Amino acid sequence: MSFTHQSPLVSSRRKLLGAGIAGGLLFAFHLPVRGQDKPLKVSDVSTGPFAPNAFIRIDVTGKTTLVMPQVEMGQGIYTAIAMILAEELDADYTTVALEAAPPSDKLYGNPAFGIQATGNSNSVRAFWMPLRKAGASARAMLIQAAAVQWKVEPSACSAASGEVIHAASGRRLSYGALAEAAGRQTPPADVPLKDPKDFTLIGKPLKRFDTPAKTDGKAIYGIDVMLPGMKFATVASCSVFGGKVGKVDDTAAKKVPGVRQVVVLDDLVAVVGDHMWAARKGLEALNITWDEGANAGVNSAAIWDALRKASAGDGVVAKSTGDVAKALAGGDTIEAAYELPFLAHAMMEPLNCTVRLTPDACEIWIGTQVMTRVQSEAAKAAGLPLEKVTVNNHLLGGGFGRRLEADMVAAAVRIARQVDTPLKVVWTREEDTQHDVYRPAYRDTISASLLNGRIAAWKYKVTGSSVLARWFPPAFQKGIDIDAVDCAVDMPYDIPNFHVEYVRAEPPVPTGFWRGVGPNNNVFAIECFMDELARKAGKDPIAFRRDMLGKQPRLQAALDLVARKSNWSDTLPARAGRGVSVQPAFGSFIATVVEAEVDERGEVRLRRVTSAVDTGIAVNPDTIVAQLQGGLIFGLTAALYGEITIANGRVEQSNFNDYRMLRIDEVPPIEVHVIKSGEAPGGIGETGVTAGPPALRNAIYAATGVALRRLPIDKEAIAVRSKT
Repeated sequence: MSFTHQSPLVSSRRKLLGAGIAGGLLFAFHLPVRGQDKPLKVSDVSTGPFAPNAFIRIDVTGKTTLVMPQVEMGQGIYTAIAMILAEELDADYTTVALEAAPPSDKLYGNPAFGIQATGNSNSVRAFWMPLRKAGASARAMLIQAAAVQWKVEPSACSAASGEVIHAASGRRLSYGALAEAAGRQTPPADVPLKDPKDFTLIGKPLKRFDTPAKTDGKAIYGIDVMLPGMKFATVASCSVFGGKVGKVDDTAAKKVPGVRQVVVLDDLVAVVGDHMWAARKGLEALNITWDEGANAGVNSAAIWDALRKASAGDGVVAKSTGDVAKALAGGDTIEAAYELPFLAHAMMEPLNCTVRLTPDACEIWIGTQVMTRVQSEAAKAAGLPLEKVTVNNHLLGGGFGRRLEADMVAAAVRIARQVDTPLKVVWTREEDTQHDVYRPAYRDTISASLLNGRIAAWKYKVTGSSVLARWFPPAFQKGIDIDAVDCAVDMPYDIPNFHVEYVRAEPPVPTGFWRGVGPNNNVFAIECFMDELARKAGKDPIAFRRDMLGKQPRLQAALDLVARKSNWSDTLPARAGRGVSVQPAFGSFIATVVEAEVDERGEVRLRRVTSAVDTGIAVNPDTIVAQLQGGLIFGLTAALYGEITIANGRVEQSNFNDYRMLRIDEVPPIEVHVIKSGEAPGGIGETGVTAGPPALRNAIYAATGVALRRLPIDKEAIAVRSKT
């Protein structure tokens, strides 16, 4: 799309992947796989008979270890990375061992944006070429070593399943036998990569590495760690954001069997016990007076009033093309505002951190998406140099962006400084829910005009807090949060007059990344508005979209496929409807149709979900299907039920009883159709999350004629308005 003006900024996370951000923090991880439970050191990676690069080690027995630069939190990335490395290395995939990378800026920086963190659905996208080159380079060195020994040309040799083969003579040497000699070879400067038609692993639905241990109970999450002599602690913080501890009466708590200690800090109180039950019962017995501070009167109504007021003002221009004002004035104009609430992460594994602290060292056991940031925060809290802090990473029982934060580590170390034994700190579900770092609340205002059944002008404004301004300031430039406007500045439709603004509005509520973040806001607003424009133009919602996707053939193909697979044109019963959404988010092109029915009370029942996706080369098709299924359920859950509300400065929700999930009997059949593609892989972890909510809302719109503009789904509004 051409345009006359664009702010001189990286305009989206997808463009950020291409441009990169120099410098910044680097993070790495340890995750036990196949029973391994010791963090690697940087020296471990570079020693041994054959360590050609940061990702591959082969010893004289032939054991091939692949070092994982990203963290496994259920998305299957360990399997995908192993497949990519083993493919170009021509290793025996059935025998490789996986280990997590140590902290190293130089070796394991994420090529996408210079931070070794797992998020933004970019693990495969970012490491696709570096991992392939690493594997191909190592294979070339092994072949060279064999060729020297056999006194033949390397071009006469090939590799397969952990062996180098000289076909003319029938000779073979295992990688183990060649390890020492290969280690003496000079890494080649530029090795040709495999043609995708020659892939033997990539593209196959191979079984995941982490599944067996999760199935038989051997998998170790952070919350499972047990140390000799360890005590347990659980905490209470002021229910009001920013509140402090006033007075603590611990008389009753110390009488609880198993309670060993009460730790009082300025912003939290912890009870230490022989086991979690003792710690929790002791915490319940405390009599705490809190200094609630300035936010004690904050409530949801005031927050939304402030957000709506902010959205009425001018924003910073993120992108502008053509003459929007003139085009809006000369066409058939429609306006709308869409709102999304605060959301909690509600991970299955509650927050936890285990600490062993001595006067000159600190060791941490945790599941985290940002290991070096954890290391840094632990060092600050312990008052130790960075090199005196060891971090052991484990499987994550869900992350969704919450474990991109290190606040739980700082708190655990501060408590541990008052305790003379190793300590595991666990946050209860209630503390976790009420002291989260929430998905921002957003308000999006849109004006558009129609001309000859197409969109002639589009004016869009995003209003909400900036996660990047706090979490990674270098990415927040000249008033633009590139994540907040992602999928807004680069929406796929061909619109000649186009304008996007961003208004930063910070509420008195901590906000952070939440599986999709900016795209799950913008895709919702854009795709809901597209249905309203289609109705205004008198067109079918799919046909209306398709007419403006001429410059997006991959997305157009996904839309055509989902129309066929969902039986889009088939007749439905009364009060049932189909809704569609399309998006090019995270480098993948996906079209989704949700089929739902609504009864007279406004109750919504999901009947069927169909998605078609072009995510480029599908490293492991089964993982792609599973991730989209899980993401769709995650997003539809939020659309139906998700909302964090504030009263008297406090979060009102506490657990799954009042922050509910979509239950198994409520999950509809979900079909995912993966389009065969030769393009570079896209991201998939957050794609389904952003796709489900607008398609569901549009299904309700089709079934009832009610154009909802706010989530979660308001059953009463549907019931009342669909009768009028």
